[in-house]
Amino acid sequence: MYDETDAERYDEDNADVSTEEVLAPMLDVLAELAGDGPALEFASGTGRVAVPLAARGVKVEGIELSPHMTAKLHQKVPTESIPVVEGDMATATAPHVGEYSVVFLVFNTISNLRTQAEQVECFRNAARHLRPGGHFVIELWVPQLHRMAPGMRLAPMHFDEGHLVFDTYDVATQQCASHHYRPAADGSTRYGVGRFRYAWPAECDLMAQLAGLQLESRWADWDRSPFTGDSPSHVSIWRKAERQ
Repeated sequence: MYDETDAERYDEDNADVSTEEVLAPMLDVLAELAGDGPALEFASGTGRVAVPLAARGVKVEGIELSPHMTAKLHQKVPTESIPVVEGDMATATAPHVGEYSVVFLVFNTISNLRTQAEQVECFRNAARHLRPGGHFVIELWVPQLHRMAPGMRLAPMHFDEGHLVFDTYDVATQQCASHHYRPAADGSTRYGVGRFRYAWPAECDLMAQLAGLQLESRWADWDRSPFTGDSPSHVSIWRKAERQ
């Protein structure tokens, strides 16, 4: 999904969710779950989370499909500081299979896998990498179908002077297209579209069960606030059983 141009723009486009203040609650949770063990980030990208988590003393590794995103990460830290395997998070293998204390996948990125089968394999891959008692964490938005007017397929999602977002849904296939509009310095408007498959929280729980994981916690956000029917997103943590 992310070519060289996308990688160059990624940090600037996501600066509002990359500040120390915004990331602190997430890093608190991930560092606590990592403990004294290594952590593995699926879709490690440009290191928005991996780099500050490693700065807290956590041994972090990654799996990332885009070499351009990984190149940006390794402009920030040496390659050996955060090793990254190039590959699909649903199938790729990191060096320490069965040893990671936490595998995490944030910023709605499991939706980049556009079939249910691929998403199931992602859960299974996470479970395969975890040590007994380890945790798989995802951050994922809840589809905002209630924002669509009757008979419409479009939902407004985000509005400010620098960024407009509209989502279009196909509820039969659970496919979503997220349309982004950003003003450029020359007065034009830059348009981009991301295509995803959305999954409901209960569907994620079933995927986890198929992978041998059990739900331990679900919050509305990284601040551990309660998840309710009105929550627009969730942070969910599943645990791999201890050896019998």
